[in-house]
This record gives sequence, C-alpha cells and structure tokens, in this order.
Amino acid sequence: MSKKPVILGIESSCDETAVALLRENNLGEPEILSNIVSSQVDIHKEFGGVVPELAARAHIEKIDLITKKALDESGINLNDIDAVATTSGPGLIVCLSVGINFGKAIAASLKKPFIAVNHLEGHALSPKLNSKINYPYLLLLISGGHSQFLCVEGLGKYKRLGTTIDDAAGEAFDKTAKLLGIEFPGGPQIEVLAKKGDPKKFNLPKPIINKGGCNLSFAGLKTAILRISKNIKNEKDKYDLAASFQKTMEEILYKKSKVAFQEFNNINKNKNKTFVVAGGVAANKKIREVLIRLCKEENFEAIFPPINLCGDNAAMIAFAGLEKFKQNQFNSLDFPAKPRWQLDENAVFLKGAGVKI
Repeated sequence: MSKKPVILGIESSCDETAVALLRENNLGEPEILSNIVSSQVDIHKEFGGVVPELAARAHIEKIDLITKKALDESGINLNDIDAVATTSGPGLIVCLSVGINFGKAIAASLKKPFIAVNHLEGHALSPKLNSKINYPYLLLLISGGHSQFLCVEGLGKYKRLGTTIDDAAGEAFDKTAKLLGIEFPGGPQIEVLAKKGDPKKFNLPKPIINKGGCNLSFAGLKTAILRISKNIKNEKDKYDLAASFQKTMEEILYKKSKVAFQEFNNINKNKNKTFVVAGGVAANKKIREVLIRLCKEENFEAIFPPINLCGDNAAMIAFAGLEKFKQNQFNSLDFPAKPRWQLDENAVFLKGAGVKI
C-alpha cells in the first residue's frame, strides 16, 4: 500500500502561533493528527488589540516549541513529512515572515516541497475537513479581517460576488466589545451579553442593506455604536446595546446572504446548492441559527466547520497544502510573504477583500 502524504501546516498571520500535522487516510479523507494553537491574548490584552511587533516576537519565541509539541502529539517524525504548507498571506507582514521563513527552513533542510498557502483559502476549504462538499459552492467568509461572498469553483478557483467595502464583521464585533468595556478579544463575548439584553432597545443602522448587491458595510454601524456607548449609564444599557448589535448583524448577514444566493444561482450551472460559512465569526451560534434558517427557506445546504476550526489554525493550512500537494502545486523558496493576497485575483481591490488588520 502506497504511503499516504503527511503535511506539516504552519500558521502565523496574526496573533496565533499554530502548527498542525495532517494525513490523508486510506479512504482519501483528511485526518488531523495534531492541531496546536498558541494564543497571544495575554500579550495584547492591555493594549486592547494586536500589536504587530509584539505578535511577531511571540511567534519567534513559540514556533519551535509549538512545532515540537505538534510532532509529539501526532507521533510523526519530522523526517517523515511529505511537504511543508505555510500561511504566506494575507496578514501582518512581520508575523507572516516568522512562519514562512520557519517553514522554508524546514522544507529546505529536509529537501521537501514548500507550499505557500493563502490564509483565506485555508478558511475557504476548512469545512472539507469534516464534510464532503462538491464544487462549486457558495462561501461566506466572515472573520476579523475579511468578510466576503465567493463562488468556490475548485482549488485556487474563486469568483468574488461581494465583499465588505470598509470594515470586516469580526472587527465590528471586536470594536463594539471594546466600547462596552469588554477585554480583548471581546468579540465572542458579545453573543453572551446579548442573551441578557433587549434586541429592540436600540435601532441601529444597516449600511447598504438594500443596495450594492451582496457587498457589505459595517463602518456606519460601528460609528453608531460609538455614539450610543457614550451615553450608557448602567449594565442593562450595556446588555441592550450588545443584544441590539447582535440582532443587527444577524439581519445584515441574513439579507445579504439571500442576495448572494440569487447571484450564485445565476452563475451556478451545476445547480449545487451548498452554502459554506467559515472564519472566526462563523463560531457565533446565533448567526449560525439565522443562516441555517435562511438555507432551509431557500433550499440550500448549510455547512460550517467545527467551532474549534473557525478561528485561525494550522489544520486548515495543512489541508489546503494537502490539496495542493496532490496536484503538485509547489512553490519556490523565494516565494514572498504577501500582506495583501486576494482569493479572486481578478476582483477589484477593496479594503476588506484580502487584508487582515
């Protein structure tokens, strides 16, 4: 029996140092052997956001240790890997450089193929780690640095249908949390506070909700939250604003996803109605419920990655690397880190289309 490929995945695009080992099993399915993520929350907490220089320093200090831990947990000897897949963009250049240089060093020393992975493609393919999905499918990628609708036609084949024209959904969550006095990273806590509040208390704006196709905008919503937060007098107001914000985000994503369904149906010749939602915001349970309801209404199948694979991780990078490995899509060791790297290279550049902030 031929040996199944083992891929070492490395992720360092922002504030998580992550390493994973992944292998294809005898059924041709991906098997995660280890997936180690080292968070930098404690480092950045006092600053209320990610400090690039501190993040890069933490990557340098941790990446060797995290790699050893991932290898130990997987039971794989470093010499037995078949390729190294490393996030090469988009992201913070000082952070990307740590992971990509570390990955290149391993690949060069072992004389193994080096595979440069687009971080967004890692998210785009992540649901395939636990679900059988056929191309094409409609993807909603929502995270801290990017929010966009894409038609995923195959590996490396993406057509952008819509994107945020200003800020990302995850950034709006984090900014709202900060204004409510929630420690960084506060975005995930909004959903918790929202359960205690009245979602109808504040009438918040839904920018370009009825225009712009399935493009998104969150800057106006953030501004409204800033204005209202200055007049919060007690905990009840805080809970009500969190609930109103959560509800508004649900309504925006519901409406824009419905528009994206229509656009996807117009170009989807195979009539494959699959809606994949990935990225950090995909872990929000209420947003999942709303989008699942929409899929039932529109006869789409809703697919999400497991909660632990929604945020930045190396398993998704290793899987993207595996898919590229099987097609002999390797990169030279002079491949540069790309702080900006769109999935749809033909799309007009917009701030939210391939930049992690």
